[in-house]
Amino acid sequence: RERSDHERALQAVQAGEILPLPKVLERVGREQPGQVLAIELEQEAGRWIYELKVLQADGRLLKLDVDARDASILRRRAR
Repeated sequence: RERSDHERALQAVQAGEILPLPKVLERVGREQPGQVLAIELEQEAGRWIYELKVLQADGRLLKLDVDARDASILRRRAR
């Protein structure tokens, strides 16, 4: 499964459907700085979403849903 997810993501990047992960992380990091602990790429209702878990400097864990096409943050959840 992990392999096929990676291949699907690579194909989506090559087809221009989504931004490469480093570019997404750079853009998100400007808005929500912190250490990225986990990354998942999901396809929901035809839309690619990066799900990121970010550890912020104050120790809070932030979960972000990021649109993989333009790196816009769709949803934030803090813990």
